[in-house]
Amino acid sequence: MVIGRLTEQIGQGVASVGETLSLTDPVVRLGVTGLARAGKTVFITSLVANLLNRGRMPGLRAETAGAIQGVWLQPQPDDTVPRFDYESHLAALTGDDPRWPESTRSVSELRLSFRVARQGMIGGFRGPRRLHLDIVDYPGEWLLDLGLMEKSYAEWSEEVLARIANRPQAAGYLARITTTDATARLEETVAKGLAEDFTAYLQAARKAGFYDCTPGRFLMPGELAGSPVLTFGPLPRIDARRGSLYVEMERRFDAYRREVVRPFFRDHFSRIDRQVVLVDALGAIHSGPQAVEDLRRAMAEILSAFRPGRNAFLSRLLQGRRVDRILFAASKADHLHHSQHPRLTAILEALLQDARSRADFAGARTAAMSIAALRATAEETVTHDGRSLDAVRGRLLDTGKQAALYPGALPEDPMRLLSPAREGAERWLDADYRVMSFAPARMTLRPGEGPPHIRLDRAAEFLIGDRLMGE
Repeated sequence: MVIGRLTEQIGQGVASVGETLSLTDPVVRLGVTGLARAGKTVFITSLVANLLNRGRMPGLRAETAGAIQGVWLQPQPDDTVPRFDYESHLAALTGDDPRWPESTRSVSELRLSFRVARQGMIGGFRGPRRLHLDIVDYPGEWLLDLGLMEKSYAEWSEEVLARIANRPQAAGYLARITTTDATARLEETVAKGLAEDFTAYLQAARKAGFYDCTPGRFLMPGELAGSPVLTFGPLPRIDARRGSLYVEMERRFDAYRREVVRPFFRDHFSRIDRQVVLVDALGAIHSGPQAVEDLRRAMAEILSAFRPGRNAFLSRLLQGRRVDRILFAASKADHLHHSQHPRLTAILEALLQDARSRADFAGARTAAMSIAALRATAEETVTHDGRSLDAVRGRLLDTGKQAALYPGALPEDPMRLLSPAREGAERWLDADYRVMSFAPARMTLRPGEGPPHIRLDRAAEFLIGDRLMGE
């Protein structure tokens, strides 16, 4: 049985921790983030499984060169950070009734250790070396909070209220603030009602396909749920006295930046060396032009976090450190026939053109590709109205039945999507892009194989291949 064999392999990997380790072994910290439904948990789980069992990793040079002599799981180095629950997530994906694991709700971490042969003429005389890969999983919504660090409450409120003015999801919150006297003395029930309505807007906006849903902890509060630091919302700028609702909202906004955002970047983000940004571009395209434009802005905002020179707070925090490789990965490529993958990658590159050029200017090496960390579909050709269509077939998430999907042909020119998105179009005029939710496919793995994927080996090569080869 698949899960039994993989569990045995996991046990063998952990058992290897008894090998002598050096405190000077190099460490690469890989950050994995993205926005909701981008597939962070599945990406990490499949990446680890395929690094432990590398039969499906031909694109990883160190593997094809025979340099990797062993890979095993290690206790993570940060005792106060939750461990990424790799074993439970893998069991969910590879069991007799496979299912998608729970999504990212907070920061977690996992360490993989590699024993790698040294390269070069004298490498064989020095013995193997070790490299540790610390994978840090964190919600992309938290990364978007970086933009709050250099804004006042009045500036943030003005931007948010202008952005949501015409969104139906915000109607309830906008109605509430029109009947709220922000100059009146603070009443906690009023502040709580504002925060609840604003949180309801953020949840509805994210469900509708919007990505600019900050503050991020409003969506993923964890232990902060109900605390004053999450009990505020944007209000129109006014002159108000101390003790008023407006001044208290301003104080809580400042506390959120100080007590929530700053520690996250200090303790986690500032230590990252390489970064994956997962993008559900297909989901945005399906949601329409406004979601595509919103995703473009959100990705540019995310990448600004990797430019210390742009942000005085971040420059002080990183003290010269920079993320030197950033991979933008359009996830769920298995929802398309492989013939459309180049178009999806081109759309992602165009979508992130502004953001990527900023990172390149800052010295970071960037790449964009279409991937599926876990392949849930198989390709087939279907006939419709006398036409042959390149489709994919998979097990539907809601019914469990097999179904074929032809999502529509992505345009060869990405500007056919980006132009109407930037112009504020409400819908696509000449196409209908569909998506389905597929469940993980049942799989049978041979010894030494990880779960099936699309280009995960190429993603790993870009992110850590040079370090495995000792370059």
